[in-house]
Amino acid sequence: MAVSSNHEWTQKVAAFHASPSHFLASTTAENFVHDLLRVLTDEKMGENIKLCVFAFQVQILGILQEFPTLLLVSSQSTRRAVESVFNLYLRLPLAPKTLKLKCHLLLSVTTIVIATDDLLSDEQTLKNLMKQLLDVACDSNDHKNGVTFRPLRTVACDCLREFETCYPGLLSGKLELLSSLQRREVTPLHQAYTLLYSQVLKNAIHTVAQAHNAGGGTIREMLERNEDIKWKGREKQQELAAVTVTTHLSLFPSADETKELKSCVSLLLEESFLLTPAAQAVLLRELAQVVLMVHSLSPAMFRSQILRLFGTMDVSLLHTMLYMKATFTDSLFTVEDENLLLKRLVGMAQHPLLGVPLKLFYMDCLLHFPENRPLSSNLQENLPVLFTSRMANCLFPTLFNDSSTMLGRLNLLSLVCLENGVDERGIAEIFDYLMSLYKLVDISGSRDRIVTFFQAVYIFVSHFYTNEEYMAELTNRMVQLYDKHCSLAPHMINLISSTQNLLEDCKWPVSLAGALQKLIVELQLQQLPPNLMWHLKVLARVAKEGSIPQKATVQFLLIVIRSCNVCGMGDWQMGNAVLSVCRNILHCQNLEPIFRDLADLLQHLHLWFQDIDVQDHAHFYYALLTCLSTDKLAGIVAEGSGNCSCTKIRSLSLMSESAGSSVSVLPVKHPILQLIPIPENACPTVSPAGEASEQDIGEDYLGKYLGQFCDPGFASTITLTFNLGFVEKVDPHFHKIFTILLHFDLQSSHYEPLSDLLVPCLLFNKKPHAFSLVFKPRSPFPFTLHASAIFTTEDGDTYCSLLQPVDVGFPRLFLPLPVPLSWPPEVKVSLFTKLWTSLIQNGSSQSILSRFCFKMAQGPLCELIRLHFQKYVVSQHSQPESYKVFLFLPPCINVLFLLEQIDDIVKVDIVTDNWKLLPFINSYLVDMTSKN
Repeated sequence: MAVSSNHEWTQKVAAFHASPSHFLASTTAENFVHDLLRVLTDEKMGENIKLCVFAFQVQILGILQEFPTLLLVSSQSTRRAVESVFNLYLRLPLAPKTLKLKCHLLLSVTTIVIATDDLLSDEQTLKNLMKQLLDVACDSNDHKNGVTFRPLRTVACDCLREFETCYPGLLSGKLELLSSLQRREVTPLHQAYTLLYSQVLKNAIHTVAQAHNAGGGTIREMLERNEDIKWKGREKQQELAAVTVTTHLSLFPSADETKELKSCVSLLLEESFLLTPAAQAVLLRELAQVVLMVHSLSPAMFRSQILRLFGTMDVSLLHTMLYMKATFTDSLFTVEDENLLLKRLVGMAQHPLLGVPLKLFYMDCLLHFPENRPLSSNLQENLPVLFTSRMANCLFPTLFNDSSTMLGRLNLLSLVCLENGVDERGIAEIFDYLMSLYKLVDISGSRDRIVTFFQAVYIFVSHFYTNEEYMAELTNRMVQLYDKHCSLAPHMINLISSTQNLLEDCKWPVSLAGALQKLIVELQLQQLPPNLMWHLKVLARVAKEGSIPQKATVQFLLIVIRSCNVCGMGDWQMGNAVLSVCRNILHCQNLEPIFRDLADLLQHLHLWFQDIDVQDHAHFYYALLTCLSTDKLAGIVAEGSGNCSCTKIRSLSLMSESAGSSVSVLPVKHPILQLIPIPENACPTVSPAGEASEQDIGEDYLGKYLGQFCDPGFASTITLTFNLGFVEKVDPHFHKIFTILLHFDLQSSHYEPLSDLLVPCLLFNKKPHAFSLVFKPRSPFPFTLHASAIFTTEDGDTYCSLLQPVDVGFPRLFLPLPVPLSWPPEVKVSLFTKLWTSLIQNGSSQSILSRFCFKMAQGPLCELIRLHFQKYVVSQHSQPESYKVFLFLPPCINVLFLLEQIDDIVKVDIVTDNWKLLPFINSYLVDMTSKN
């Protein structure tokens, strides 16, 4: 991968960020990293160039920071990358102009070491790295290098903290040094040193607590330790699991050691108010872990902090306070504190100036409130004992609440009603509110209202499903709602399934399903046509309930297909909906009472439905019904319905006697079909503004030409024609194939997906089948068309075969200028000139001017133009020989060429409104002129 220019590398970096996997498919990770490091450490750049290239070097380091595991696939490449980056850091002078780059170099080395974990055996490199980080961090208060280089200290502290997070206890031998640095620092970096020291202190105590043979003086020795960092035996691990009351990690230090440790913790607590709220939250959590592990430290140390935090508006601090309450319970919080905290959460949950996410957070805190003496150890939603009905009244939902707040409050109030026993008044109020939502959906059901209502019903059922009176009323209301709005069928089905999954012993979902079935089967025939599809979806779901008899459903379907011309219309979706009801009945029901009716239904579909796929499936189900026992039949249907992603098999009538397994699609080892592109393109033209003369082509008309691409009616596509035929050598078994389903896959996000294509039949040594594909580009890049075919042979077997991929090159995407064919040449030339000037002068970041030169080896330039650009030339001149070529690429890209020959050199000036096409244009011109 040669590096030719900074601009070219910028494009490569952009291409890699757009799709790393796609980019690496054209090269290897080792080669790409090698080129990255070569550009990064290139010493041949002039000093004036380096000043401009620093930003580009930071871009390269960003790739290594973001994708270390993707690019560094071996320990050798990791070691090489770390050495290159670290050596560059050491070579660079400490100067203001290199400060940003040195920061990124330190960050990159740290990221690579931690992410890859390949250098743990290279202790010397790691020691050098840690020495550099500590040397930078030891410049307390910027005495040595000054304020200018403070960002480098910030990065060093962050890197040290990241190492301590991934390798807990790594810096425990430097506690004395870190403590000294933290106490001396008076700049804004005091926060970074505090967080680093607190984390190292917590991890060191955790390590000591895990060593059960820790004797007297261990804590003091740990606090005064200043040793070399030991990498041997280290393994990367996740951050240490939080210590809880039930964790058996406790230290019992002596009184003197306790005093020293208490002094350290107290000092950190006293200075905590100097930190930002997020940093305070982290510090308090770390120190809470320390106090929990050291038995002789009292949680009362946090008392002054807790009193200060009662009035906080910061979410992270409030969350930390709740964490400390769950950790220390009544050792730190009194009953009065608990009551005050509950009232504060209730107040914040309804504060008018807070956003919805914060209000939901406070309600969630109420539902998971850590009580001093909880009545239950279950971690699910529970209301605290001190949460009273008076507090809950403030949170009663209204119709003016947003849906999330409304549902959260409804859930909370439902729990209050359950906590208070059988509170009929409370349940009645909640049900009345639910009926208010019902009326809104009934009157004008927007999507948001419908979803909110069904979620509210789900919450109500999940809490009060044992109340038969309200459940019966709710069933009646839901049936009435479906009767008026049948399009709510998917929501009804989802509600039945969701409540059934949540409450296995609840009878209400089955009751609702039975009521919906009764409503549907009793409808008059004249009421069915507009909503029949919705009714079939509901009946298919009802058929899954083994406790609901299906005789009425089968008889209803028989009447429908015989009386409503369902078979005659041959609607595949309608037929498949009827079959889904039958399939669920075969799978879940006792078939003895409905055997005859179901057989009549399936046979009628097989004989009279005007769609071959529906016929075959009906015949298959009929064969299963009449030939197999109930157990085998249910097993086959269940296996088939669980494989919904497979392509449906047409020839299902040939069923083996055992029918022990579902019919399968057999693979073909070698391709037997091929796609052959036909050179001609179908290129529809679109007129921008009707007829025009040369004088019309002014700035205003140019705007109209470009504005047509914003018109929703403008559809620029590429139509390519192919022949589908056999390859040269084909097994005679496949000389006659039928019902060929072609599936196309572009494997590119630059084009809209293609629909499948059905070819009735194909015979060997006969004329191939010609068809056209319409491609809708998002970006006009070359692509490869991948295809597969599923087909049936004469003996009824179904096979699947891959086809050879077809490459569609860049010139196949060229379209003529989208203007009326009646335009004279001079009008097109004027448009070319105006557009050329506009693209150069508009200053757009997408437009670009480029130049390509080549030497004419043999043959005149006119011959080259005739072979490649004949359809796109808008003007030509003889002295000197020059051509103006206007290419249009869908969806709305203009590419303008100005070719001029001087002696034996041809200069090609290129203007386009999409610079991303330049690599493809350049490759095309190189390929075209190399054959000259």
